[in-house]
Amino acid sequence: MSGILDAGCSPGLGILDISTAVRSGRFTARSMVEHALARIARLDGEVGAFTAVISERALARADAIDARHAAGKPVGALAGVPFAAKNLFDIAGLVTRAGSRINRDNPPATRDATLIERLEGQGAICLGALNMGEFAYDFTGENIHDGPARNPHALGHMAGGSSGGSASSVAAGFVPLSLASDTNGSIRVPASFCGLFSLKPTLGRLSRARTFPFVASLDHLGPLTRSARDLALAYDVMQGPDPDDPSCAERPAQPVLFELGRGIEGLRIAVATGYFAGGGNSEAFRAVERCARGLDATEIVDLPQAVIARAAAYIVTSTEAGALHRERLRQRAGDFDPAVRDRLIAGNMVPATWAAQAYKFRNWFAAEMRRLFERIDLILAPATPCRAPRLGQSVIDIAGESRPVGASLGIYTQPISLVGVPVVTVPVWEDGEDLPIGVQIVAPAWREDLALRAAWALETAGIVRAPVANIGCGPSTAGAAT
Repeated sequence: MSGILDAGCSPGLGILDISTAVRSGRFTARSMVEHALARIARLDGEVGAFTAVISERALARADAIDARHAAGKPVGALAGVPFAAKNLFDIAGLVTRAGSRINRDNPPATRDATLIERLEGQGAICLGALNMGEFAYDFTGENIHDGPARNPHALGHMAGGSSGGSASSVAAGFVPLSLASDTNGSIRVPASFCGLFSLKPTLGRLSRARTFPFVASLDHLGPLTRSARDLALAYDVMQGPDPDDPSCAERPAQPVLFELGRGIEGLRIAVATGYFAGGGNSEAFRAVERCARGLDATEIVDLPQAVIARAAAYIVTSTEAGALHRERLRQRAGDFDPAVRDRLIAGNMVPATWAAQAYKFRNWFAAEMRRLFERIDLILAPATPCRAPRLGQSVIDIAGESRPVGASLGIYTQPISLVGVPVVTVPVWEDGEDLPIGVQIVAPAWREDLALRAAWALETAGIVRAPVANIGCGPSTAGAAT
């Protein structure tokens, strides 16, 4: 492990690797942070993952952890683990941008978001804020104010949005863990494009306190990592009710890390058909088939009216987001990304009867999904219809049709978002391909453990994996066209 640090090139140390090394005394928290900061300084100019790096705070925190360890005091399950957060999370001393120009006029946050506090309470160390699509209304990761978050596996390609910086920071090996948000797919699309494990938990499972909202009835927060085990560990640390967030469920934490070893025996796993078996390129369906074989998923299920569920998610998103930003639109319309501005204006023009119908349909769809999960434990579906498009690409060929990029990337994530059930995304690589593609593992509400067990089974079988991008360490194909 010392060679890893000396070389300055991370081959993928995970959360548990780092915390074990720090707690055992083999390495200091400071050395881990210094290594991460040096890699960010050397490579992030190419990647565009960070919008702010808080070196002094991170090093001071690392020194405090090392002092506690030297004194024989507990340092936490995540001791010395560097992480970063999408810049809609409050980080004390930084302005919470939410990817916008407008928010930069706000005062700095005075306190960290709850999820950052919980990670740091177990010894993790925040390194800074991450690039994102403006106000989280984005699937590409291309921010016109801060520049794009690039895909570290192919720098000319999208990282996905809106949590592009969250995904690119982990895929590039800057940090083993990042925090992100998902309303219609903003964790799952970047995880698919950048080849990561991600968790969109049940709506209300993780606290949203001190984060900038997008769509209150659809917003989720969650982690991205390079292994299922790390995903479970981070999730365990962040769980639990929060008096600062009334939308956070009053449910006790349900640790899942030690559930991974239970495997998938006895689980009823099905593949989504119908809507989820069309509308994408062949690589999306091959990835699902590969995971289905690995999990012995022989059943198929048709999610009822998924196409309407996607339309309803669009309406809920546009109306709630439009209302949230109405005053900003009136006062500073020229400071928005024009594409975001136009969608928000359109949201303010949606007839009330359409919105009412969308919410009514959501209740029906949620009931249908609950009935479906009475006979099925997990559902497999594509995460994205294609691999990552090139940066700046406005149209893409999907299933033989030319389609607008931004509107097409969430076709498989949006219907599932509507009902707030948990989803783990796993990365699939095909031989000879420079870019991965993801598969969604969808579970019933509050059963994140089931999806994580399936992800762990696929990973231990070698069916899915999340390597660090080969960037900055010898010959690299990261920027090659595909």
